[in-house]
Amino acid sequence: MEVKIGIQHAPRELTVDCQEDQQTVESKVTAALPDGVLSLTDTRGRKIIVPGDRIAYVEIGGGVTGTVGFRS
Repeated sequence: MEVKIGIQHAPRELTVDCQEDQQTVESKVTAALPDGVLSLTDTRGRKIIVPGDRIAYVEIGGGVTGTVGFRS
């Protein structure tokens, strides 16, 4: 599952590829807002922690894997 996190006052978004399902990620985001922390573990085992009061937006999606080539 690909999760994109927009962080206030940061020029780029944070993209995390995790193995958790959409409902689990959504409940973690909801619990982190506004005064908690969002903690996710990516597919490589790295832990990402974002302060809940700095989250601008979260985009939860399946991501596109295996796309190669050009469209005409």
